[in-house]
Amino acid sequence: MRPQKRKVAEVLAELAVRSYGVVSRDELRAAGISVAEIKTRLRTGSLLPLHRNVYGVGYRPVSLEARYLAAVKAAGNEAVLAGRAAGRLFGLLRGSPPPEVIAKGQNRPTGVVIHRAAGIRPTDVTRWRGVPITTVPRTVVDLAAVLEEGDLARAVHQADVRHHASPDRIEVVLRRRHNWPGARKLRRVISGDAPVSLSRLESRFLERLQTAGLPAPQMNRRIDGRYVDCRWPEERLTVELDGYHYHRSRHAFEQDREREREARARGDEFRHYTWRDVNEMPDPMLADLRTLLGPS
Repeated sequence: MRPQKRKVAEVLAELAVRSYGVVSRDELRAAGISVAEIKTRLRTGSLLPLHRNVYGVGYRPVSLEARYLAAVKAAGNEAVLAGRAAGRLFGLLRGSPPPEVIAKGQNRPTGVVIHRAAGIRPTDVTRWRGVPITTVPRTVVDLAAVLEEGDLARAVHQADVRHHASPDRIEVVLRRRHNWPGARKLRRVISGDAPVSLSRLESRFLERLQTAGLPAPQMNRRIDGRYVDCRWPEERLTVELDGYHYHRSRHAFEQDREREREARARGDEFRHYTWRDVNEMPDPMLADLRTLLGPS
């Protein structure tokens, strides 16, 4: 039913709040807003064009989610975010890659990398932060074709840590895409034969150890089916490095407790060190490690 004119603003607001301020023409029409009303609001600036038939409600949305969602809407029905953009939204990659979309239609919105939908299955698709997107395992397989081995290893590590996308789940997708570019590289990564590149916190931690004359640990190894930040196997010590950004949720808190239980079950001492411990007040941390490890 077409909304009363006085209620159009309310309908727009309701649509916008569900989708980062991004709406499509089809969504507006389905909500009962006429073509004439859409044109009026484009003329007055209460709708702003983002792509063809995709608008910002009252402002140009600037968040990463809004930018990517606008691209997906502009690419047509059943389009999903993919590739580097999907990796960025899942937190597997850094930076701000351009929108990248798998689509079935012929729309080619400006500034959006479009892939046709060959090989996409319903099981390859999910939603993350309200954006239709390839699943984490499918995203990792797609990234194998375009990332260097070190960056891919880091993405696989983040996929496991953040989303429980284990190598077995990635292998399920990879098995049906055995001729995919990067398949051999990805198998090296998920088998543990490729090293994981270090975060800034991990790199700084190793620098602190070296300066203090303490032995370096194994970094980012899978132990008992889970990645461990740092481990000294001979000294039976496991350390997790907790950047605040990735460890402030309840889920992360529970995961940290589980890692500690697993470490103690295998006979390890266990320590958490934070960004502040490593970067601002390293002396207590180093004294603790010196007691546990002794000099190199």
